[in-house]
Amino acid sequence: MEIQKIDHDFSVCRVTDEFRLSPDAKFCFTGRTDEENSLVCPTELVPEHTLARDDGWKAFRIRGVLDFSLIGILARIASLLAENGISIFAVSTYNTDYILVKKENYEKALELLSQAEWSVVSG
Repeated sequence: MEIQKIDHDFSVCRVTDEFRLSPDAKFCFTGRTDEENSLVCPTELVPEHTLARDDGWKAFRIRGVLDFSLIGILARIASLLAENGISIFAVSTYNTDYILVKKENYEKALELLSQAEWSVVSG
């Protein structure tokens, strides 16, 4: 399987109900629960009035469309990185999974994945 690098710096934010993003913004993930509204987006697109934010994330995705019957792909990546002291922030979409790691661990994470079963490609 392939890991595709994404060439953006990301931020993880807690936002109000009224946050606004450009309608053509790429790589923006929102989550809403009964307790909070979260946003993951390129750092340059973070809304002005966030309640909290954590900058300094880089991302990659599992390339291609993942069938829902596939088991353990994200777990294998998370386990490999955890064994090497790298924590992740994962976002799943209908097609695939996106994995964010802190900038200082990004190159090490990609190196570990390429030494394992993964082919790392540019975005």
